[in-house]
Amino acid sequence: MFKKVLIAEDHEIANISVQKTLHEVGIIDTKYVYYCDDALSWVRNALRDDEPYDLLITDLSFEADYNEQRIGGGVELIKEVKKVQPDIKIIVFSAENRSSVIEELFNRYGINGYVRKARRDAQHLKEALHALSDGRNYQSPDIKQAIRNRNSHDFSTLDVNIVSLLAEGILQKNIPHYLQERDIKPSGLSSIEKRLGLMKELLGFSKNEQLVAYCKDIGLI
Repeated sequence: MFKKVLIAEDHEIANISVQKTLHEVGIIDTKYVYYCDDALSWVRNALRDDEPYDLLITDLSFEADYNEQRIGGGVELIKEVKKVQPDIKIIVFSAENRSSVIEELFNRYGINGYVRKARRDAQHLKEALHALSDGRNYQSPDIKQAIRNRNSHDFSTLDVNIVSLLAEGILQKNIPHYLQERDIKPSGLSSIEKRLGLMKELLGFSKNEQLVAYCKDIGLI
């Protein structure tokens, strides 16, 4: 189990809850900070003193206040911490539930665990701690299911045509005309809106641009 843990969380109640959970699994040496700049400073100082942190637990969103910060959020903090201590383990503890964002945290930024702030999050955090201690990555069950749903989505011919037209710069409201020209049905605007809404919901996107970028990345269009 981890011996020395740094917690970056700007809500005091959440901070206390995380500390309590750590203590319950036997982790006593914990430090918590409210700002990302402070978190990076503590990581650097610990390395300088040859007493590095084993684990960083961080939120993604940090509310701005009078204390101006160079690092404004969790993703940037992760990037900066990885530069100075590449081998540190990182768990993200956040309310973010978009599977696309979470997958990017694992694949691009090299986090080791993701626990969503939700029901049973204390239990899931304990599971994450044990998993990471055993050398395994961890995703809380609801996130794992969301990513599974996303990766199993079967794009229909209509879906591909809609996304392709968006990629060509066609406005959503004009897509029915192009579908009718190609004799693709259904071609009504309401049907197009429903398909786009379903794809974005299943894949964890909020914008058409994200959906288009994803389909390009996987070679669909």
